[in-house]
Amino acid sequence: MKKTPHDYDLATNALPDEMLNMFPKSVSTGAKFGTVIALVQDDYGETHEVEVTTFRSEAEYIDGRWPSSVKFVDDIDKDLGRRDFTFNAMAIDLSDLDLEDGVEEKVVDIYDPFGGIEDIRRKVVRAVGTPLERFKEDGLRSFKAARMASQLGFEVEPETLEGMRNSITVAKAVSMERVRDEFMKMLLNSPKPSVGIEIMREVGLLQLFIPELLEGVGVEQKLFHAHDVYIHILKTVDVAHDSVKLAALFHDIAKPRTDMGNGHFYGHDRMGADIAENVMKRLKFPKSEILRVRKLVENHMFYYPHIKEDMTDEEKKNIELHQWTDSAVRRFIQRVGEENIDDLFRLRMADAQSNPSTMFKPDEITLLQDRISHVREQDMALKVSDLRINGEDLEKLGVEKGPKMGLVLKELLDAVIENPLMNTKDELEKLAVKLNKR
Repeated sequence: MKKTPHDYDLATNALPDEMLNMFPKSVSTGAKFGTVIALVQDDYGETHEVEVTTFRSEAEYIDGRWPSSVKFVDDIDKDLGRRDFTFNAMAIDLSDLDLEDGVEEKVVDIYDPFGGIEDIRRKVVRAVGTPLERFKEDGLRSFKAARMASQLGFEVEPETLEGMRNSITVAKAVSMERVRDEFMKMLLNSPKPSVGIEIMREVGLLQLFIPELLEGVGVEQKLFHAHDVYIHILKTVDVAHDSVKLAALFHDIAKPRTDMGNGHFYGHDRMGADIAENVMKRLKFPKSEILRVRKLVENHMFYYPHIKEDMTDEEKKNIELHQWTDSAVRRFIQRVGEENIDDLFRLRMADAQSNPSTMFKPDEITLLQDRISHVREQDMALKVSDLRINGEDLEKLGVEKGPKMGLVLKELLDAVIENPLMNTKDELEKLAVKLNKR
């Protein structure tokens, strides 16, 4: 496919003990499974790890993940026969090649007993041997098949697809961490992640880890949308920047639960943030990433009022009444998080780009970006630590530690967001004394 591999799998008919004799400098912790890590120095004295595995076949799998036993064999066909997909079951015999001279290209024959090359030409993902047996061996393989199809732009061959569908109970036993990692590889490395997501929906995998996404299938949006909720979400994910693909996946996930029946979905942003948090906790995402995605989903419906040329005088007056003050801009930055502003704009643009019927105009974001840049130039406090006063200062003023001090600091921050000129120690001390009395 003219792609450069990230790594190479080396296999040999040498047994682990023989390899340990060949490579005195090696790591042998995986030797009982046939794997030895040889430590090899290059011309510059830097040490590299090279993983070499003895040809092997595997007995019945336990819990859809671990083989009950490993048997070493001297037949490359048996070794390749335990692999997942045909294009991952090809080999090159390096034993007859003179590799000492290094970089020049070698003409080699690819050993391809399962038709992997033809499947690459046909652009299909096909399991080695009997698909159902392959998927029962490791439940993650079904997720990987969807990921490979999505990543490579291939289709899953019908019998392989049926094997995925019929081994769903094995896939169900896979840990959420492994599912998350495979799903994120697909999301970030596919030109169109929707291909893999739709395959997962079709065979029943999506139901196992994000059933909430399925609620959007067939839910019409009526106003300003060309597709149902599910299709719109997939199209948004496809066009979204990598940094916001997860947020794109969740941005409208609550619409089915907030459907008013008239094209309005009041509160779907806030409920969507809750759903995103629940799903991401289920998939064991880090807390920091959960919080980031939550903020993006919760704020993706922001509206920045601005005057357009084609507006009537009455519409312009109405916009003028609702235009954001500088303090409103500061509160927006505080709510979203200064570090998340650019990602929120990326999400908003992807949401609009995926919908041919949108009323959204990009100048809304351009104007808000300019306004935020202007406000950022001011001496701006967005969090308690930005205040020119701290807990120690408040103690000296008689404010007791604990919840009361927390409330005073919060009100001081609110005052400074409203009026940045308040952020001096003198002004804050005066206000703190009043707040403490109240």
